[in-house]
Amino acid sequence: MTVTIRRNGTELTAAIEGRLDTLTAPELEERLEPELDGTKKLVLDLSALEYISSAGLRVLLAAAKTMEEQGEMTVRNVCRDVMDVFELTGFADFLNIE
Repeated sequence: MTVTIRRNGTELTAAIEGRLDTLTAPELEERLEPELDGTKKLVLDLSALEYISSAGLRVLLAAAKTMEEQGEMTVRNVCRDVMDVFELTGFADFLNIE
């Protein structure tokens, strides 16, 4: 997994590439958590994300809860396989997906 983080003022964009699973989820959490302080808008670009497991969903849920308190979170460019997981788990019902 590769994570590219860009900040523009209070907006943070994290582009996630590869697989977000049990092995890589802790790395994403480690990278995102300190960056969220002071962030008003979080954009997760999943255009290159091929797979997400329950461990990856947990990281997205934690980020969504944090952003709910201090701003907003948007998920963009979700491939069909990842969208299927979001729909099956109910994540599609509460994530702001563009």
